[in-house]
Amino acid sequence: MWWDERVSARFRRNLQPTLTYWSVFFSFGLCIAFLGPTLLDLRCQTQSSLSQITCVFFSQQFCLLLGSCLGGVFKRTLAQSLFALFASSLAISLVFAIIPLCHNVVVLAVVMAVAGLAMGCIDTISNMQLVKIYQKDSAIFLQALHFFVGFGALLSPLIADPFLSDTNCILSNSTANASSNLPHIRKSLVPHHPGNLSHYDLPMKGMVVTRVSYAFWIMALINLAMETRPAEKDDLSTTVQRPHAAGGHDDLFSCCQSKNFRGASYTYFAVHITGALVLFMTDGIVGEYSGFIYSYAVEEPLSVVHKVAGYLPSLFWGFITLGRLISIPVSYRMKPATMVFINVVGVLMSFLLLLIFSRSVVFLFVGTASLGLFLSSTFPSMLAYTEDILQYKGCATTVLVTGAGIGEMVLQLLVGSIIHDQGSYSFLVCGMIFGGLAFTFYAFLLFFHRMYPKPSSDVDDASPAKPAVTDDTGQYQR
Repeated sequence: MWWDERVSARFRRNLQPTLTYWSVFFSFGLCIAFLGPTLLDLRCQTQSSLSQITCVFFSQQFCLLLGSCLGGVFKRTLAQSLFALFASSLAISLVFAIIPLCHNVVVLAVVMAVAGLAMGCIDTISNMQLVKIYQKDSAIFLQALHFFVGFGALLSPLIADPFLSDTNCILSNSTANASSNLPHIRKSLVPHHPGNLSHYDLPMKGMVVTRVSYAFWIMALINLAMETRPAEKDDLSTTVQRPHAAGGHDDLFSCCQSKNFRGASYTYFAVHITGALVLFMTDGIVGEYSGFIYSYAVEEPLSVVHKVAGYLPSLFWGFITLGRLISIPVSYRMKPATMVFINVVGVLMSFLLLLIFSRSVVFLFVGTASLGLFLSSTFPSMLAYTEDILQYKGCATTVLVTGAGIGEMVLQLLVGSIIHDQGSYSFLVCGMIFGGLAFTFYAFLLFFHRMYPKPSSDVDDASPAKPAVTDDTGQYQR
């Protein structure tokens, strides 16, 4: 194996929970990218307008953020975290089985909100527990975790595609014009911003003809197949009942309690805040770029044909997934701080070149691939780096996951409004500004890292603050 025997032995000791976190994150990736392609068919199923159906996006994303904040509640034992993942995965399976039965947009929004809560719990718990298990060695396992979510998000549209309607799925006298523009509408529809499509006449009444139900039932079966029992090892039930002793890693609301702040230096807060702001920007870039790159490409001055422009989001996510795969071995040889520096500089340079060659269709594809590659490993590298600075005693995982989720929501809303008012060119200008801010916040993080109190010299080098060690079962003890 290309890693050393110490890391390999640690992986073997924690094989079952690690594979559980990876498998549920693959399922999480399938689910999080599934709503977008199927949204027009769900509009037909619920006989709602474009503006009404986009509320489903909001309900899912808002509750995903809320679930991320609350995920740290399930941190005390390995058994508790694995059971929470099992329950969340089961909830997602049930949601996808129920969606075809939802014929009212409000009911659909409530059901997707439940799925969002479950996805948020999966997001926080999986990141948090891998950091707890592997600590100084967590970077490589976090890179693998985020490869699986990217791989799932890449496969999800492929699963949905055979069941999507080729023509308007509500049959009425006015379907002809809308049907011819259906692929363009599907690619242009992003969360909260159906306004640029309001001139298309999409009927809300008539006979509904859609096969999207089969796609959701297939997704439910895949989720059930990916579920892992919360206690698979024979000795798990006897070894994980003791609570984790490691400090920090609470849910966001527990982290904000005043007792956690007593005696903390200003750099403790600064590391949390600057780390979250970096991911606020970079994850926000992922959301706004994937959401609006198609709309940008088909507008002047590029005027890319709809079919060709449709490949851009897939290219972006494909290189994100490729980058995460490459980052698994790279993260073993390179420090997380170095990887984040390369990422934020690469994002900034990609946007700069996209602006310089803004009239080149060829470079739009090259820049999209480059941007996906540099954004790919930012989150896991940033998480590993920030936790290392805080010596695994802070609330970095919960704060960073929450910051990233807020950024993805807020920057999509912001960019959509700016494009509507200022035109398509502002799309790249916004990306350049966000990339510059990400680099600036990272520079501040490096500064606060230098100011942060160093661990005492009598602590083992393999675990700077030695807040916890693991036995062969992965249980944390002092």
